[in-house]
Amino acid sequence: MPEFFYTAEKNVQMLIYLLKKNNIRKIIASPGTTNVTFVASLQHDSFFEMYSAADERSAAYMACGLAAESGEPVVLSCTGATASRNYIPGLTEAFYRKLPVLAVTSTQHMGRVGQLSPQVIDRSTIQNDIAVKSVQIPLVHSEEDEWDCNTKLNDAILSLFHRGGGPVHINLTTNYTNDFSVKELPNYRVIKRVEAGQKFPEIKENTKVAIFVGQHLPWNEELVNEVERFCENYNAVVMKDHTSNYNGKYGIEYNLVAAQNYPYDTKEMDLLIDLGNISGAYMDLHPKNSWRVNPDGKIQDRWRNLSYMFDMKEIEFFKFYNSKRNDKNTSYADKCLKEYNELINKLPQLPFSNDWIAYVTANKLPQNSVLHLGILNTLRSWDFFEIPNTVETYCNTGGFGIDGIMSTFLGSTLAHPKKLHFCIIGDLAFFYDLNSLANRHIKNNARILLVNNGIGTEFKNYNHFAAQFGQDGNKFMAAQGHYGNKSSKLVRDYATDLGYEYLSASNKEEYLKNLKRFLTPELTDKSMVFEVFTDYHEESDALKNINTIERAPVTMKKVVKKVAKDILGEKNINKVKRIIRG
Repeated sequence: MPEFFYTAEKNVQMLIYLLKKNNIRKIIASPGTTNVTFVASLQHDSFFEMYSAADERSAAYMACGLAAESGEPVVLSCTGATASRNYIPGLTEAFYRKLPVLAVTSTQHMGRVGQLSPQVIDRSTIQNDIAVKSVQIPLVHSEEDEWDCNTKLNDAILSLFHRGGGPVHINLTTNYTNDFSVKELPNYRVIKRVEAGQKFPEIKENTKVAIFVGQHLPWNEELVNEVERFCENYNAVVMKDHTSNYNGKYGIEYNLVAAQNYPYDTKEMDLLIDLGNISGAYMDLHPKNSWRVNPDGKIQDRWRNLSYMFDMKEIEFFKFYNSKRNDKNTSYADKCLKEYNELINKLPQLPFSNDWIAYVTANKLPQNSVLHLGILNTLRSWDFFEIPNTVETYCNTGGFGIDGIMSTFLGSTLAHPKKLHFCIIGDLAFFYDLNSLANRHIKNNARILLVNNGIGTEFKNYNHFAAQFGQDGNKFMAAQGHYGNKSSKLVRDYATDLGYEYLSASNKEEYLKNLKRFLTPELTDKSMVFEVFTDYHEESDALKNINTIERAPVTMKKVVKKVAKDILGEKNINKVKRIIRG
């Protein structure tokens, strides 16, 4: 008889590894075929304490009794078809008693659902009161698949006890492999959740620490002070974009540094502390490890290497770590600031573009005003340059659509009618939300800067996926020819008829001439629309100039690699690699 060890299916390996790391050993298995790779792997590992129940309904209730009496989580395993449906009564009991029962329902490839495949049912949606968390775990074919499965499995297991806990459902895909030759499980990432009052992990001496902040509501003074103390105590830096709204002294507009194709060692850190929500900065950072801090307690893995989720307010996190160390070292932040300033000083001539507009405008915004940025192109352009610390900044990075940018901005103006609000917006987003400009509640505190390039320049930037199609991309990938095709009258007449003051510019001289009026720090009689006409070729050139201020040195190895790739192509390169490896 052949020897059997663990299955070769990586998603199953990962689940078993995480069960062991979380000290979950009690298993109630029901007979079947689809769950053989899981059950057989468990069966040949003496760590697990296994029981059999031929009736899945009974198995789920057994798990309730075993979990309640032992105080430990209990894993259920069943095959495909309607076996999982029989778990429902027992899982309902577990839900209302908050019992840690982990129901692992094995399934064939999920693409077979609804395709007349025998013994395949849809488990993508479950009843509200049979599990606190339900995840779908596909087969692993790539690094991204592996990351996805790992994050979901960690989240599922942690949910057994999170905020009272309860039953959890894992729908585990199998391809019925016959390979049980894996003698030792690979090491997979384990994510841990820390709540207030629990043991915090240590930040060791000489750990290179950075803080990343995505979109964030304005900070109170106490939190800013604690973050500043943390940066001094742990030699850390805050890498932010404008939507982070962080105005402490160790905050760096790091987007300009991160955009360079240059091996700055400041891009690499041992630990990155992740705060805030979705960021549109697309910052090129390389942390070895990340911790997330948020009172929602959700497992959200922005950097794909999350190891700890701190389920608490940010102030609690920073106060704890500040109580453990009292140093004064700011060399990391100083180095990042120096790199930023060097790049600003080396900034090449920029053509008339959103980037140039941001460069000459950002630091001149009136104190205590509010700034709303359009997504992607505008947000990126303005994130390169510093704005006054007293300016609050927002962007619709939540849904990341162009449909309501101006409406969001105009809603903001209503909250504080005596405060100036600025909106920087591209032509597609402006016209998409044009009706909002006519809202009768708008007063005299709105200033709109419309960058009208007539095409949606994001799709024409030199490094965009669609740019490779050249002029062929203009009709259907970009949006050339819509919305008046850069008419000099369309927005002017509409805005003035609605009672706005209208300004316009088609070159640097005209822009600078009107800028002082647009940035008037006092409320004027009317709100303003400042329409600026740019060319998408110059927009692309400006972005390229910014991204290539500092370039990585070209080595002979890189030259040879590029030549080989150009001659052989990516597929043939991979074939050669496989041959060399043997």
